Amino acid sequence: MININLKKQILIVYIILTLATLVVFWQVYQCDFINIDDDVYVTENSYVQSGITPEGVGWAFGTTYAEFWHPLTWLSLMLDYQLYGLNAGGYHLTNLILHILSTLLLFWLFNRMTGTVWKSAFVAALFALHPLRVESVAWIAERKDVLSAFFWMLTLCLYVYYTEKPVIRRYLLVLICFVCGLMSKPICVTLPMVMILLDYWPLGRFKSKKGNLILWQLREKTPFFISSVVFSIITLYAQHSLPVEHPLSLRVANAPVSFVTYLEKIFCPYDLAIYYPYLDQLSVWQVLGAALLIIVISAAIILAVKRLPYLFVGWLWYAITILPVIGIIPIGDPMADRYIYLPSIGIAIMLAWGVPSLIKSEEMRKKLLFPAGIAVLAILSVLTWQQCVYWKNKLELFNHALHVTKNNYVVYNIRGVAYGKLGQYHLAIDDFNKAILLKPRFITVYYNRGVAYGKLGEYQLAIEDFSKAIDMRPDYDEAYHRRGVAYLFQGNNKYGCQDAQKACELGNCQLLEFAKDKRYCR
Repeated sequence: MININLKKQILIVYIILTLATLVVFWQVYQCDFINIDDDVYVTENSYVQSGITPEGVGWAFGTTYAEFWHPLTWLSLMLDYQLYGLNAGGYHLTNLILHILSTLLLFWLFNRMTGTVWKSAFVAALFALHPLRVESVAWIAERKDVLSAFFWMLTLCLYVYYTEKPVIRRYLLVLICFVCGLMSKPICVTLPMVMILLDYWPLGRFKSKKGNLILWQLREKTPFFISSVVFSIITLYAQHSLPVEHPLSLRVANAPVSFVTYLEKIFCPYDLAIYYPYLDQLSVWQVLGAALLIIVISAAIILAVKRLPYLFVGWLWYAITILPVIGIIPIGDPMADRYIYLPSIGIAIMLAWGVPSLIKSEEMRKKLLFPAGIAVLAILSVLTWQQCVYWKNKLELFNHALHVTKNNYVVYNIRGVAYGKLGQYHLAIDDFNKAILLKPRFITVYYNRGVAYGKLGEYQLAIEDFSKAIDMRPDYDEAYHRRGVAYLFQGNNKYGCQDAQKACELGNCQLLEFAKDKRYCR
């Protein structure tokens, strides 16, 4: 590559990044919808399936359905429906295109800031080809992940463009793009802090603003921080009705363990699953050991900040961007591969600039680093390809998750639902039994098992399960609805009508209207 001029090197990188990502992820085009949120986002969402209409746009901007306010995500799915209908491959293709665009923007960003083509290429390639990317790209419901990442990268590229000539027009472009990212997924709330990190290195803007550093940052970043606060409040409001299953003390203890586990999976991406069980039984040494490791690494990086600023920026990029999803705030799953989508870039920065600094000889760096980098990326590409295989259909995905995790009651429940939709109710009940054995107070699984019993005509067993779900959650309208149906099928109109009335009081009047129409109820 030494004899190739700079512009050709950059073009080669763009081509290789695009082709490599396409090849590694192309099989997601053959993947199906899965019964985790894909129904909420597409297959059972009448607004999305109406395409982009005035009513749909109004709904997208006015709803917190699915516990988020992300109107641009809804609009992108509506557009996909207009293009592909319910062909899952089209939605996956859009996700892949967004992932490729984010990769190319990431390369442009670091190459523009640092002028180092191949280090920037390594950061982008590690982001593009790592197995931890598969969940975000192969899961249609995670459109919000890849769409927000695209706006994240575009915002930072526009920010660098603004720093080269700080005029209001360029500033407004950055702010508008940032708000678009927030309207795709609120994970972008940490982006203003990343901007400040880039001001320190590699942009070097701190050096020219020594006299009024704080005032300058406040004046420039305040609109971004205000936007982040507003969207954080909206997100907390949208999620306020979700049950908090684990106490704060356990969530705080779990945070450093998850922080280190994510690092482990970046360097050794093994046993990746769609859902990881919450670590209810954490030993003191696990928590203290993880916390101590974080403190030691942080202290070493701070001590070397002037000499190795890229380590400081990379480490803080990772720590800051992972903070909203580390589990302390009860939003989403306790841990997930998709949560590391943007944070992993920080570790890539540390590797791309840190490893070469360990080799003093320029000649040795040329001989060792390029083939070593290619080898690492090749291995990761193979692992990513294999991980994509598991996403081809929901049963294979859930079987793999149960194989690589222990006591995964959530996945047993989800696989049971998948069996139920295939009409395999006995297999579904077997999975629900396993989930209940692992988590006796798992409300949803009693409801799901009740549905399966009802499909088999075992109405008394169904009634018992719906009753257990109602005992644990007295406002469970759908459980009242289903129990009422089971009572009516038994010929017990009295209790069936009582449940239908109760479900209606809770907002679900479908059964009551049906029962009155058929004169089961007065």
